[in-house]
Amino acid sequence: MSVKVSESTGYGPNTQMSLFGYIMAAILAVVLLPLLPVIAVAWVLWKVFVADEEIEHSFEDWRRESGRSRSDRLEAAETEAAEAAAAEAEEPDAEGVDAAGGTEADQTTAES
Repeated sequence: MSVKVSESTGYGPNTQMSLFGYIMAAILAVVLLPLLPVIAVAWVLWKVFVADEEIEHSFEDWRRESGRSRSDRLEAAETEAAEAAAAEAEEPDAEGVDAAGGTEADQTTAES
């Protein structure tokens, strides 16, 4: 038995599948249209009696409730940057120093 697969034609519209989708959407619309009033009444009853009020939290509410202001945030960022600069200034320059404490130049002189 020989099964022959034709070469792909690439990406393109498939009219048969599109037609099938449109027919299914039309059937669903016809079937669900009579149920629309029932669904609408159920949704309204749900919102009135069951659903809790959703409170949308925002960053502005949090900042207001925590007592923080925009200037506090800017001051904290400036302080953090100053501390980072001070920490960098205190660290010795370890670039070129090996574990024994010698520099790269000392090591190459010793090897030659």
